Amino acid sequence: MHLKSLTLRGFKSFAEKTTIFFEPGISIIIGPNGSGKSNLVDAILWALGEQSPRSLRGETMGDVIFSGSSKKPALGMAEVTLVFDNSDGFLPLDYTEVSVTRRLFRSGESQYLLNGETCRLLDIQELLSDACLGRRLHTVVSQGEIEEIINSRPEERLALIEEVAGVHKHRRRKE
Repeated sequence: MHLKSLTLRGFKSFAEKTTIFFEPGISIIIGPNGSGKSNLVDAILWALGEQSPRSLRGETMGDVIFSGSSKKPALGMAEVTLVFDNSDGFLPLDYTEVSVTRRLFRSGESQYLLNGETCRLLDIQELLSDACLGRRLHTVVSQGEIEEIINSRPEERLALIEEVAGVHKHRRRKE
């Protein structure tokens, strides 16, 4: 299983529908400051169920919706879709591709979709937890965090290692 594509529409700096395709292996996104690289990471985290606006570098969840520019008006909705290649059957669904979509409207209403069908966030979290994906079940190390990890206290490093190892998934199920 691997992330096959990321589609953004109205998410942060991506006013127009933008799709990025990924091949198996390592993918690297490079570009100048202000080109939206961090917004791509935020979009993935958000689609996987991130609930903290601060984790997405915002004050409120509505900050993920494109707020307008001198050339484009503000939009009323943000949408991110992740498509996973499931041809190996890693996810327990009878689909060779699995799409996870999250939408947020300016009204505050939100929607989650699994393969185009409306579902609950919990449904997505349960499906992806077996693949060690989803909110708090993966680790994204952003620029500048490596030094913080190296200089952290032993108990903080242990917490990070447990998170990467997938222990949090089992604690969440126990709770």
